[in-house]
Amino acid sequence: MSDQRALPVDTLLDVPLHQAAERSRELRDAGFDGVFTFEGPHDVFLPLVPAAAEGLDVMTNIAVAFPRSPVHLAHAAYDLHLASRGRFRLGLGTQIKAHVERRYGAVWSRPVERMAETLRAVRTVLDCWQTGERLDFHGDFFDLTLMPPTLSPGPNPYGTPPLLAGGVGPRMLRMVAATADGLLVHPFNTDAYLRGHLLPSVEAGLGEAGRTRDDFAVVLDVIVAAARTEEEHERAVAGARAMVAFYGSTPAYRPVLEAEGYGDLQPELHALVKAGRWADIPAAVDDTLLHRLVAVGTPTEAARILGERAALAGADRLGFYLPYRADSECVAEVLDALRKPGT
Repeated sequence: MSDQRALPVDTLLDVPLHQAAERSRELRDAGFDGVFTFEGPHDVFLPLVPAAAEGLDVMTNIAVAFPRSPVHLAHAAYDLHLASRGRFRLGLGTQIKAHVERRYGAVWSRPVERMAETLRAVRTVLDCWQTGERLDFHGDFFDLTLMPPTLSPGPNPYGTPPLLAGGVGPRMLRMVAATADGLLVHPFNTDAYLRGHLLPSVEAGLGEAGRTRDDFAVVLDVIVAAARTEEEHERAVAGARAMVAFYGSTPAYRPVLEAEGYGDLQPELHALVKAGRWADIPAAVDDTLLHRLVAVGTPTEAARILGERAALAGADRLGFYLPYRADSECVAEVLDALRKPGT
């Protein structure tokens, strides 16, 4: 990332399909370069269709891979890449075992190996359509050998979309760096975690595969709590603290807490979640931890933190993660400050 001003900035498209076009226009007009969806209360792919029509870059961040076949993923990626005129990125994630098995009724096993094979299988399907070569993929989880010409969409005029994946632990991070086109850095991150855990794992994975950073993109998400007034500050911090507490309760994200000396907080938060005490979990996150995870401050201060975190990660894109409905003028001020020279 040589020019901070050129760093594209994306944000969450957090509305259902029937509101996606209007919300996309609002976010575009606020100054965002792109939008992403996550596997939440609405479909992860459909809202990106109207967003693409508004001229925005579009991305799933993330779509849960394991409940879907590689062909389903390839079709969605192909069509969104076509609809967006080459501005789509397919971002995949594993989710945790409980969600994959009990929420989706799918199989969760050997997540690193399964995700690696999913990435290879999706790429093989897309390449089959692009080149017309026979589909012939064999792995531990998938055998794909049937693609009649009548069921192939043919070459995509915009090429094949980039395939990215999320990761937190060292094995997953190394695999993503060795296999995918880019890494989606979870918004639950800190400087210490990036410097001491994530970046060394990425470099190791690239080295194992004989790749360099020129072959690989880093998309860094950061939780933002920017405010100009005391009322805005209270709302922003409350939303950010609740999100940090929710993520912190998940065992998979404990390495981030451990990097900051807060490893014992994870089981405490998890116990509150299991007891159904959702209203109590934000209070367990103190201000010190909040400020290490979140870009908190005035628009100028938040922009400075975002710029520093992006520079540390060597980010190619920045995800502006707002866990609350922020004032559009405040957001625009952050983006303006972020794009000023020297930020």
